[in-house]
Amino acid sequence: MTKPNEFLKIGILTPCLFVLFSFSCSNQQIATAKTESSSNNKYVMLSTEMIDAVRDGKELGTLKAQYEKLNPDSLTKYLSTDNEKKAFWINTYNAYIQILLTENPEYFDDRGDFFSKPKIIIAQRKLSFDDIEHGIIRGSKIKLSLGLLKNPFVNEFEKKLRTDKEDGRVHFALNCGAKSCPLVATYDAKNFDTKIDQVAKSFLTKMSTYNKKENTVLTTPLFSWFRGDFGGKNGILKLLKQYEVIPDDSDPEIKYDDYDWTLSLGNYYEE
Repeated sequence: MTKPNEFLKIGILTPCLFVLFSFSCSNQQIATAKTESSSNNKYVMLSTEMIDAVRDGKELGTLKAQYEKLNPDSLTKYLSTDNEKKAFWINTYNAYIQILLTENPEYFDDRGDFFSKPKIIIAQRKLSFDDIEHGIIRGSKIKLSLGLLKNPFVNEFEKKLRTDKEDGRVHFALNCGAKSCPLVATYDAKNFDTKIDQVAKSFLTKMSTYNKKENTVLTTPLFSWFRGDFGGKNGILKLLKQYEVIPDDSDPEIKYDDYDWTLSLGNYYEE
């Protein structure tokens, strides 16, 4: 038989335990939601499905229709972190480059027109590849400003969806359809940094030559075209050292190789 003072203890402890349990569950739910947002984001998953379908030569009509009907507000809500935004938009950019240039290789005869004119519908809005690359992925950078200037005159769609922090590594993930472009990989939000570092290191190792005797490094002109995104010369050297392209104690002159604009499709990173 329970004594009166035991009833009192139970009465006091029960709400306390309930509050603690609720608080614990609430925190767990928040943590779970954050994890799901990073690893199972439905929009990032859509973009990875699109890349896989393009690579494997599958039917694309259903996926294209899903892209066109996406709700802009929902897209903004669920692509809340920079890694989610970069994963979704890099996958999307690379997939549609492959799609359009496979269907219409003549587009590459006038690359300026191809990249600048709106050609794909995403979230009920017609976008160009420049809109995606320079507006959204690069956080509203002016295309021909060497990565040094931001565009102050952008629409609300771009403002809501663009990345917050610049990340020069994206230039080693975007494939524009040319022979000198980085390989096409599939990115998710959870493992974004690990994957892009792997792809960047592979690309820069292939595209760079260090000459100790002459104290030079010949590398991709992407560094030159977007030098502001990398923090100038010091940032470029830091990245080349990080990826073990040049020794840590070196300070070479940076030279830039020619870029081969020959159309070359179907070049995928081996996972």
